[in-house]
Parts: sequence; structure tokens; C-alpha cells
Amino acid sequence: MYAQYVRSADHARQLRQDAGRWLRTCREARSMTQRDLAERVGLRYYTFISQIEGGHGRIPPDQYEAWARALDIEPRQFAKAMLRYYDPFTFRLLFPEDVAASA
Repeated sequence: MYAQYVRSADHARQLRQDAGRWLRTCREARSMTQRDLAERVGLRYYTFISQIEGGHGRIPPDQYEAWARALDIEPRQFAKAMLRYYDPFTFRLLFPEDVAASA
């Protein structure tokens, strides 16, 4: 049981890091600094962006739309991407065609 927990915790950590890399790529593609993005999403401290990009946290779902708009990504597509990283089980249930296409 413990080994399964460790594997799932490691997998979740890896997915958060993958999400962070994807977000950093999106931000840099728009020539934005972490401070720029923090201002656009209404964060007081840009260090939160650094934590997210480093895989040390998650974007709260109620902030997906603000992040999507700040990064000029269609909100539905942004939410779908976050679901792929943050909740892969639900993603697989909702979007089996996307899972099959990436396999």
C-alpha cells in the first residue's frame, strides 16, 4: 500500500512539474516575465508564479479563467490542459479520445 502511495505521489509531483514547464513555455512565448503574469492574474507576489512553474503548487481552479486570459489562451482549452496535468483520472474519463491520440 505504501509503495503505491509513493508511486502516485511521485507521479503527481511529475505532473505538476510538467504543468509548470508548460505554463512557463506559454508565458515566455508571450514575452512575459513572472511579474507581468502575476499582475495580469491579480497576484500580489510574483513568487507564486515561480512556485507554480517549478511544480511546487497548483493553480486553483477558480483562477483558471484569469490565467487563460492573461496568457491569451482560450479558457476552455486552458482548463482542459490543467485537468490533464492536475487530475489525469478525470481527464481520461472526460476526454478518452485525447488520451488515445497521445498514446
